[in-house]
Amino acid sequence: MDTDELEGTLRAMADKESIRDLARLYAHHVWQRDLDPLVDLFTEDGEMDTSLEEPIRGREALREAFQRLVEDEGSDLQPFVHNHVVELDGDRASGTAYVDLRSIRDGQSMMGSGFYRDRYIRQGQTWKFESRRLELRFFVPLHQGWAGEVES
Repeated sequence: MDTDELEGTLRAMADKESIRDLARLYAHHVWQRDLDPLVDLFTEDGEMDTSLEEPIRGREALREAFQRLVEDEGSDLQPFVHNHVVELDGDRASGTAYVDLRSIRDGQSMMGSGFYRDRYIRQGQTWKFESRRLELRFFVPLHQGWAGEVES
């Protein structure tokens, strides 16, 4: 492998690790209820689509939505991300990050599973979310289980 190939390979590896850090940091900041660093993971016009309501666009709207989540005493969302697949395309990338969810909703233990479809963009030396779309496979009360909720 020549020097240019090696540099390209190292750059791709570093980019993928930085992008995977976005998903890990997103989960971390949700757990910790850290609004400013959570919102800062997105571009100024970044978008979050929970698939449950209209997409949330822009940092100000994201901050308001995440603030409502933090203030909701009956809710405690705990995402676990894994199996993160990333496709690089220069200063842009796309990816899928699988997620298991634990939550408390209205005093009830909840569990869920799904994945995020992400688009990323490099801004300077930093990767940011351009958009995230959550696609849930199920989100059900723990005692109910998910077997009746999974669609084939």
